[in-house]
Amino acid sequence: MDYDDLQKTDPRRWRLLTNEEGVHNWHYLSQQDADDPTRAQTCAEKYFLGLPTNLPTLPAAHSFEDAARNGLTFYEKLQQDDGHWASSYGGPSFLLPGIVFALYITEQNIPQPWAIEMTRWICRYQNDDGGWGLHTEGTTTVFATVLYYVALRILGMKESHKIAVRARERLQYLGGALQSAQWGRYWLASLNLYDWDGVQPVPSEMWILPTWLPFHPWRWWVQCRAVYLPVSFLYSNKHQMPLNDLLRDLRREIYTQPYESIKFSSHMNCVGPLECKRPLSGFLAVANRVLQVWGRYLRPSWMHNRANDTVRQLIRREDENTSYNDIAPVNKAFHMVSVYFSDGPESEAVKLHAEKILPYLWRGQDGMNCGGTNGTQVWDTAFSVIGIAEAGLAREPRFRDTLEKAHKFLDVSQFHDDLKDPFRQRRKGGWPFSTKDNGYIVSDCAAEGMKATLLLQEECGFDNLISTDRLYDCVETLLSMQNPDHGFGSYERTRAGTYVEAFNPAEIFDRCMIEYSYPECTAAVLLSLSLFRKHHPSYASKRIQSTIRSGTWFLERSQNPDGSWYGSWGICFTYGTMFGLDGLAAAGQDYTTSEHVRRACEFLVGKQKQDGGWGEHWESCNQGVYVEHERSQVVNTAWAVLGLMSARYPDHTVVARGLNLIHRRQQPNGEWLQEAVEGIFNGTCTIEYPTYKFHWPIRALGRFQHDYIPSLRKGDVLKVG
Repeated sequence: MDYDDLQKTDPRRWRLLTNEEGVHNWHYLSQQDADDPTRAQTCAEKYFLGLPTNLPTLPAAHSFEDAARNGLTFYEKLQQDDGHWASSYGGPSFLLPGIVFALYITEQNIPQPWAIEMTRWICRYQNDDGGWGLHTEGTTTVFATVLYYVALRILGMKESHKIAVRARERLQYLGGALQSAQWGRYWLASLNLYDWDGVQPVPSEMWILPTWLPFHPWRWWVQCRAVYLPVSFLYSNKHQMPLNDLLRDLRREIYTQPYESIKFSSHMNCVGPLECKRPLSGFLAVANRVLQVWGRYLRPSWMHNRANDTVRQLIRREDENTSYNDIAPVNKAFHMVSVYFSDGPESEAVKLHAEKILPYLWRGQDGMNCGGTNGTQVWDTAFSVIGIAEAGLAREPRFRDTLEKAHKFLDVSQFHDDLKDPFRQRRKGGWPFSTKDNGYIVSDCAAEGMKATLLLQEECGFDNLISTDRLYDCVETLLSMQNPDHGFGSYERTRAGTYVEAFNPAEIFDRCMIEYSYPECTAAVLLSLSLFRKHHPSYASKRIQSTIRSGTWFLERSQNPDGSWYGSWGICFTYGTMFGLDGLAAAGQDYTTSEHVRRACEFLVGKQKQDGGWGEHWESCNQGVYVEHERSQVVNTAWAVLGLMSARYPDHTVVARGLNLIHRRQQPNGEWLQEAVEGIFNGTCTIEYPTYKFHWPIRALGRFQHDYIPSLRKGDVLKVG
C-alpha cells in the first residue's frame, strides 16, 4: 500500500537516551542539537531507525564458532552505555491507541513528532482490506480497526484521507463499533463514543469483597486484575470526557446507524465473530444482567463510596509501587485516565503519569509504537549474557567490556526489598522483565538473571558485584513461587482454580484470568537452581533438590503425546520444547537415559525442513497444533538445535544442518535480518522480540563446538558448509 503522502520526521534527529537503570526515552532534537558532533547518533540508534550503520564486512566464518563471534561483533554494537540491550517490544493493537486516548482525555499535548510517527506506524500495519488485526500479523478485527481508526483521527488524520476512508469502509462492513470486544468498549465509553450501559459490568464493589472468597480479584492473574482495577473505577462512575466536534464526527463515522438511535444496553453481550476467542459463558451473561440492575437500582450510595475509596487507594498504591510505570501500558493508560477524573487535571498524579509515557514508546524504522512493557531490558540482557557464556566467548578479552557493562546492569536491576502490599508476590533478590522501577518480579526473569550472574561470577572470572547473600535472596524467592502442581507461573503463584475463567469478559483472550504454570518458566527456574546448587551446594540443598525433582515431574506430565511442549510466551512448540528439554537436562536427563527426552527429540527432528532449518507459524499458538511456516526461521532453528544439544542428541549432523541454515542467513557484517514475529501471549496475540535473532543464534552456533561436540566425545570440528 502507498503511504508516500504521510508526513515523516527526520530520522537523523532522533536520539535514544537511557539512564543507569535502563529506562530509555526517544527524543526528537532540534536541527541545531542534531548537528552537534558531541550528540552524533550511535550505531545502535542508526540501526533501530533503519539508517545505514556502515559497519564493515567481517572475515568469513570457517566454523560455527567463527560465525558466533561475528554475530556478537555486530550485536555488541547495539548495547546501550548502561549495559542493557534495547529493542522494540510491540505488535498488539490495543497498546498504542490506549496511550493516545489517555493523553487526549487528560488534556496532555501530543508532540507533533510523536503524532507524525505514530500515524506512520499505524498506517504501516493496515491490512489490505483496510482494517487492522489484534496484532501486526493478525487478520482484521472490529476491535483493532475501531481503536486504530479513532487514534488516527485524534492524531490529526482527516476523515477524507484515503487510509481513513478504507478503514471506515471496512469497519462499516463489519458492523461498526457495536461489534467490538469489551476492551475496545472501555476506551470508546471513556471517550464518550459509546454508552457505559452497553459495557459488561465491571463493578468497583468487587474490590471490597472479603479476600477469602475464591473469586476475589486479588486471586486473578496480575495482568488481568491490573486492567480491571482502573476500569472498575471508570465503569462504576460512568466517567466520560466532554463531547467536542471531533468526537461528534467520530460518533457518526464508527457506527452504521445514528448514534442517538442506538440502544447500547441491548448490545452489552454482543460481540462480532471475528473478535471472539472465548465466547461469553452462560454464567457471565446472567451475572451481567444482575450486576446491571444492581448498579442502576440497588447499590447503596455508602457502598459505592466505600468501593470508590478502596479502588482509588489501590490505584495509588500500584502507581507508587511502580514509579507510575504500572505493570504495562494498558493499565497505565487506564490509571492515568482514572486519576485525571478522581484527582483532577492539575493533580500531581496526572503529571507523574504523563512523565512515564515516553519509556513505553519506541521509535523504529516504521514509526513510533508502544511496547508491551517499558522495554525488555533485563530479559534480553540476561539471555545475551547466557548466550555469550554458553557460546564460549565470555573469556575472550575483546568482549570483556561488553559483559562488564551487562553485569553492572544486572547488578543495579536486582530487587533488594519486598513491597508492603498484600496483593504482591515476594520479590527480594529477583529481577524484573524490564527495569527495576517497573517493580514486578517475573519468575523466569529472576531465574535467567541469577543464571547470567552465576555464569559471569562463578565460571567466567568476573567480579562478585552481586553478593552471595543476594543470590540466596533470589533462591528463596524462586522457591516460594512454585505452584501446587509443582510448576512455575509468570509473576506469582496460582491463587485460584480454573473456574475463575467463567468470569472472563475479555473475549479476545483465553486462559487469562488466573496465573498458570508454564513449562518455560518451570524449566528456567530448574536450570537456574541447578547451576546455583553446583556452585553453592550447601545452601538450601534439600529444598532445591525437592523443587528440581517436583518441577521435573511437572515437565514430564505437561509434555504432549507427540513429545512436544506448548510454548505460551514464544512460538510455539519449538520454543516450548527447547525449554522442556533444558529443564529435563537440569535434572540430569538426556537422550540416552530418558524416554521423555527421546520423544521430544523425535518431535523436533520430525519438523526439520529440507533446508536444515525449522519454521513455525504463530498460528500454532492459536490452533494448539504445530503449523509450519512457509520458510525456515533463524530463531525457530536456534531454539530447535539448542533443545537437541541440551538433550545430547546423538546425531550431530541434524544439529549441524540447522546451524548451517543460521550461518547462511548471517549477513557479511555479522547481523541477521528480521524475519517472522517471535513472541506470543494468551494464545492469540503475537509480540515482537527483535533481539532474539541475535542472542539465540549466537548461543546456538557457539555452543555446538564449545559444549555439544565435546559432550558427544567427538574429535572433529565440523566446517561450515
